[in-house]
Parts: sequence; structure tokens; C-alpha cells
Amino acid sequence: MSEQAITALVNGSNHVAGGRAAGTVIGGLGRAGANGNGSTAVVQVVGREAGEAPAAEGSHQADNNVLDVRVPVAVYASSAGRHAVGLVHQTSPELSRSVPGGGDGGSSLVAVLPPIYPEWLGTRRFTTHHNCRFPYVVGAMAKGITTAPMVSEAASHGLMGFFGAAGLRPPVVADAINEIRANITGDAPWGSNLIHSPNRPEREREMVDLYLEQSVARVSASAFMDLSPEIVRYSAHGLTVVSSGNVDRTTHVFAKISRPEVAGKFMAPPSADLLRELAAAGRISSQQAELQSKLPISEDVTVEADSGGHTDNRPLPALFPIIASLRNRLVDTHRYERPIRLGAAGGLGTPQAVAAAFQLGADYVLTGSVNQAAIESGLSDEGRALLAGCDFSDVMMAPAADMFERGGKVQVLKKGTMFPIKAQRLYEIYRRNAGFEAVPVKERAWLEGQVFMETCEEAWAQTRAYHATSNPPLAVKADGDPKLQMALTFRRYLFMAARWACEGRDDRSADYQIWCGPAMGSFNAWARNSFLEEPENRTVGQIALNLLEGACVATRVQQLRLSGIDVADHHHAFAPTRITLGWTKGLRQ
Repeated sequence: MSEQAITALVNGSNHVAGGRAAGTVIGGLGRAGANGNGSTAVVQVVGREAGEAPAAEGSHQADNNVLDVRVPVAVYASSAGRHAVGLVHQTSPELSRSVPGGGDGGSSLVAVLPPIYPEWLGTRRFTTHHNCRFPYVVGAMAKGITTAPMVSEAASHGLMGFFGAAGLRPPVVADAINEIRANITGDAPWGSNLIHSPNRPEREREMVDLYLEQSVARVSASAFMDLSPEIVRYSAHGLTVVSSGNVDRTTHVFAKISRPEVAGKFMAPPSADLLRELAAAGRISSQQAELQSKLPISEDVTVEADSGGHTDNRPLPALFPIIASLRNRLVDTHRYERPIRLGAAGGLGTPQAVAAAFQLGADYVLTGSVNQAAIESGLSDEGRALLAGCDFSDVMMAPAADMFERGGKVQVLKKGTMFPIKAQRLYEIYRRNAGFEAVPVKERAWLEGQVFMETCEEAWAQTRAYHATSNPPLAVKADGDPKLQMALTFRRYLFMAARWACEGRDDRSADYQIWCGPAMGSFNAWARNSFLEEPENRTVGQIALNLLEGACVATRVQQLRLSGIDVADHHHAFAPTRITLGWTKGLRQ
């Protein structure tokens, strides 16, 4: 790069080197090593701290680098009012506010746009506090779909990942914790899921026991409608007063919420009665109870919009500002000395969506559906192929196994599977009939021939045998309640449908339950005709780095537009590109 401060300036003559018209951003993306279409290039993503010299310099041409997000951009206005773009050397001296050569009155400096790095999206308070490179979380997907290898791979790319522990027994989760620890170097952050179990509180307690015994520093709390004793115990257990007099926290609750009333519970201290009960039972110390009485349960709250699985289908632009305003009020009310960080999730399948989430004020983003299609996920090859072929409208709501009787629903894939249609029909049968004996002959034939693949009596016998071991009181209760028998048997089908999708059962491919939101279809549309179109190329690292890099480009485009630059439409899209990580001084190795 030339040492002169301005390498390109469109002045009153209405042209720049090469004769291009003023007022239009021209050229390609201009990243080091990238080719014209960005589809097969290798990009060296090199982050650096403010004030550090760049790791390396490259040649920057005015006609193909206006969207090189690693380079500051100077925006000038000519005396005639025309705007132009100039690239500024990263080590150049302070710019003059008036540049000669711009017609009779010269050209005036309008703005200097700083370089943009994926590390700098969101806020430093998140990446600094949790010691991760990027403000990006790989969300927990139940039944181990977010696998231990996926969590490890996320950590190796400077991301944070949560193991999908929901629906798994503690010994299985313990094995995953050991596997993650064996494959993560240094103090890279990671965590595991804690799903609320109001009907089986002992399961929630067992999982918290495991996490505290194994010193799991972060949990992703999901499906909570209220604070449970166990989530409060986990939060309070990590509170201590250090020598400086400040409160240190070693257990971090990432609350995933979609309703203000639930968010408020996590962002406020728990009730004094609950803390007293926990302390009296010896489950937390009196000091921990006292400290927790002045602190929120969660200092990281993920605002979940239209996502896969359990969701309220709320649009993120409507939901996030409400939660942010509530956060601000609670921080002021309780006079917290530390901030509550907000994440954004749901619908994040393209760089523009990720950039929009950060623009809303998110400290970090969390992705789910798109990672389910990654090769590290616990979904079968068959299931990942179905996800890779879906459109944004190929999803629908279906009855949820864990909330079946109450009419709870989850968002699932509908293309390539009959599961959502079958699940909805099961709920209608349950609602209309008091038990299997009351089910009409035609409906019963459908149940046995299309759902259970065995008689209703055989299906119930297998269901009862399971509950006789896992929950004996429930099995005994169901013996005298035909409608409960039917509900439990239907719930078993819903549960198994998710397992079949993970196992890739050929004889059950029409019954796959694959949790999926519209972000998956958006991602597929963006990835089309790129290397990410093929399922075997979808790694959790490439998905994340491309979304973040593309979000940088989308942010730069918006900066230019705000500065009065008419950006050509084709510059708004960032094509997926194979990305390799580079490291520089000041960033964790």
C-alpha cells in the first residue's frame, strides 16, 4: 500500500482512476487472497487490538477495495456536493479536513470509517469477560445434537459452544464433559445445557449436582418459565468475595428467554424466601445467599426470537428492544455494578441477519438451526441432507413431547418428513378421546399401521416398561388412567421421532423430528452456488466465520450508506468463502 494518506479520491471531475463514476462503490470485496466472486478464495482473517500494527499489509486498489473491511475508509464531499470514497492507509498521519484538487472549492472530509473485524462486532465486554475471540455462541441443541466435538470445534475457532444435554441422562453428559475437556486447549470457554424439568425436578437437581461436581462454569438455561431452586443454587454456588472486596462469579447462567416476564426473573435477584430455604437446607452457604440477594441470576441473557424447537415465533426486531429496555430498568433499579449482557438468537441464518442483531444492540449472537446441518452435529447424514435442501418456509409448529398434554409446540422441519402432520393428528386424537378404547376404528388403524407399527396395546406396554424404570409412580398412576396411557404412548412416539432422526433410521425416515427454524432456509439460499451448499463442507467453524465476516461487510455497507455513498446492490451480498484463522499479538492463541 502506498504511504500517501489517500489512495483514491473522487473529486469534482466526477471520476476516479479507471474512469468509474462518482457516488457508486465499485469493485469486488478486496480481501487479501480473495478472487473476484469470493466463492473459492482463502481468506486470512487477522484480528488485532486497537492501536496495534496490522499483522501484514497487502496491495489495496481503489477500484476493488472499497469494501475491504480491514482498511479505514475516508469519505469526502466535493464542492459540488458529490460524495466519494477514498481508502486511508492504516498508519497515515492525521487527515486534513480539506483536500485540494476537488474543483474550485476543493473536497472536504466527511467521515473516516474505522476498520471492522469480526472480533469487534457486539461488545468487548462479552468477549473479554468470557475469554473468547468472537462474540458468537453455538447454541445447545437437545439430545446431544450439539455434540462434544462440535463444542470443541467451536472453541478451537474462538467461539463459545454449549453441549446439548437436554434429554440425556447424567452419565452420558458426564462422558461428554470429559470428552470436551480432553479436546479443548487452555481456558477456552464452553458450557452445557440445563433444561427446566417442572414435572421431574429430581432430574434438574441431578444435572446441577453433576455440573457443580465437574466445575462446569457455564450453563445454558432453557425452557424456564420461572426460577427453580436448582438454577438459583447453581448461580449462587459460584459467588465469592475476592481480596479486592469485589464479588467474583465462577458459575455463569446463560438464560435463553423469549418473554419479558421470564427475562425479568433472570435479570433480578431471586426471592429472599427461596434463598433462605436453600441456605437452611445447606445447599448454598449463608454468604452465597447474601451475595445472590444483590445480583441477577443471569448476567448473560439470550433473547430468542423465531427459532427451531421451543419458540414463541416472535420477530427479533420487536422482541429485542423490549428486553433491552427491561434490562436497563432493572440494572438501574437494583444498582448493579456489573452489566447484564444481551445476546440475540433466532432467525440468524445470513450475514445480514447477524449484522442486524448486532445493530439492535446485541453483545453476542447465538445460532442453532444452521449448526444442526454442520458435520459435527449429532444429526444423521440423512437428517442433515434434509436440512440442506429446505427453504425458509419449509418449517411448521408441531406438538412437543415434553408439553404434549398442555398443547405446547416446537418448530420443526416439514419438508421430507411426515412428522409434523402425524404429531398434530396425534394431539387431535388425544384431545377427542378418553383412551385407546374410545378411539374410532379408522383412527386406531392409522395409529397402528402408520405411527406405532404395532398394536396400541403393544405400544402402551413398551411405554409402561420404560416408565416403570424411569418414573415408577407415573407408571402406577397411568394404570388407572386410560387417557394418561394414551398421552404417554403418544409422547413416546414424539420422543423416538427425534432419536430416529439422529440415528438415521431408514425405516422411520418419514417420522424424523428435526427441530428447525426459518433461518435454515435463509442460510441455504445464501449458501447456494458456494462451497457451503454441499452438506459435507458445512463445519461449525466455517459457518460461524462466514456469518461473522459477512456481517462485517454488511456493517461496512451500512456505514457507507449513512455517509451518503450509493453502494451498488451487488456489494450488499457476501458470498461464502473458505476462511482460515490468523492470530496476532493481543488475541488469544
